[in-house]
Amino acid sequence: MTRNWLAVASAEHVEIGLTEGFMQVSHGKASPLRRIQPGDRIVYYSPNRHYTPSHAVRGKDQLQAFTAIGTVKQGSPYQADMGFGFRPYRRDVAWHEAEPTPLAALRDALTFTREKNWGYRLRQGVVEISDADMTAIAEAMFKASAPPRRLAA
Repeated sequence: MTRNWLAVASAEHVEIGLTEGFMQVSHGKASPLRRIQPGDRIVYYSPNRHYTPSHAVRGKDQLQAFTAIGTVKQGSPYQADMGFGFRPYRRDVAWHEAEPTPLAALRDALTFTREKNWGYRLRQGVVEISDADMTAIAEAMFKASAPPRRLAA
């Protein structure tokens, strides 16, 4: 059974995964990635453009957009060596051609944003979302990436 996942990371961290074909969540923890299986769909939500430690002042760097969408490839979570003893767990993802889409454009259409304290739930780093929510996000991201239609002459 295919499941749908919403992961949270800064846009700059998502961009690294897009470029290199992987996903990483919760500062490289393995356990969230073990719940995600090949064929599952993943969408990233980026509250900020750049990673901001929790003790730093936030606000000026807000993005609040869905920034990547893809399908998890075959294989298991694996560790990558980033140096200095940091070996985060990752999963390979086939990323789809899509454009970032602001959360504000979809907020009323999504089920998970109607939950009380939905933003707090996202602090888990990765949460399961419904088929309807994934479809709404995907349609918005793919529509934004579609080339403009040319009018017939």
